[in-house]
Amino acid sequence: MGDILPFKKPEKKTPRKGMCQHGFHKWVVCKDKQFDVKQGKLVTVYRCERCNKQKVKAH
Repeated sequence: MGDILPFKKPEKKTPRKGMCQHGFHKWVVCKDKQFDVKQGKLVTVYRCERCNKQKVKAH
């Protein structure tokens, strides 16, 4: 008979972030920075409560 190899569970590559792992962020408006000097426009900065990812929307 051949050698028996034990099976291992694959390790997750990113730390578990709950719902954010699947793209369901909980966006909250961050009011620290409301004007972008480089663009010269008002911007709204959204920050996810769970994973602190940011997205910026220019107006």
